[in-house]
Amino acid sequence: MWWCCGTPIERVWAALTTAEGLSRWFGSVAEIDLRPGGRAYFRWDDLDEESVATIAVVDPPHRFAFRWAIEGLPEDDAPQTLVDFTLEPVPNGTRLRLVESGFAQAADDVAQSAHKANSQGWDTELVDLETYLDATA
Repeated sequence: MWWCCGTPIERVWAALTTAEGLSRWFGSVAEIDLRPGGRAYFRWDDLDEESVATIAVVDPPHRFAFRWAIEGLPEDDAPQTLVDFTLEPVPNGTRLRLVESGFAQAADDVAQSAHKANSQGWDTELVDLETYLDATA
């Protein structure tokens, strides 16, 4: 999915890669060790859910990616998806591309359910990201 905003790339990068930024739009609480192999922790208080991810790519300010368990499967030794953010400066802002891949590793019913849930989740989260960036402009 593609998303554009009138925000400089450095601010979008910070919103994606810092605990402070993530905690404002992606859940209620975030912790992040921003290095390949580092850990990211996300908590959504309103949903009483949490997730742990492993940082896969850090290429400031152009690409950030992490792996996390497929929803509906246990986090330990479960197949994981790759959540990949690519940022590109454009006139008057930033173009962000978000791709989450790897659902096909799971059984069809789990993969379809997780893909649907995550796609809907990202739609909501990207609105929250835009709202956060607009509020801090």
